Amino acid sequence: MIRISTRGRYALRAMVDLARHGDAGPVARQAIAEREDISAAYVAQLFRELTEVGLVEGVRGPGGGYRLTRPAAGITAREIVEAVEGPLALVSCVKPDETPGCHRVKECATRPLWKDLSEKMSEVLSSVTLDDLSRTTDRPRMEEETGI
Repeated sequence: MIRISTRGRYALRAMVDLARHGDAGPVARQAIAEREDISAAYVAQLFRELTEVGLVEGVRGPGGGYRLTRPAAGITAREIVEAVEGPLALVSCVKPDETPGCHRVKECATRPLWKDLSEKMSEVLSSVTLDDLSRTTDRPRMEEETGI
């Protein structure tokens, strides 16, 4: 099975929660954790990585928490997933910006398939913004917009 790990799934859920509740100011880690049923320590760990890539920032002090660094409409699902998962590639020989380590790369009959599938996955994740995800949980709408 090819899948996004819990890191990617939980990061997306936490960021959607932040987008939904961040209009009133910074959102407390514990509040996100409770609403999304993720441990507060795990939320902190994910948000450290999301902070490193500039998607969120922490606010200290009373009323502190986390906030998005730019509008939700300008943050893609791909950015969030890559922040915690790393480059999107179904197999290591098609990782972007890396020299393939496999000695069979030039004669491999399946590499073009893995490359195309990886690119399509990246395209879909790039086409969905945090704003899209925060406005609805309606799967049919996502199918219409992305074509999957």
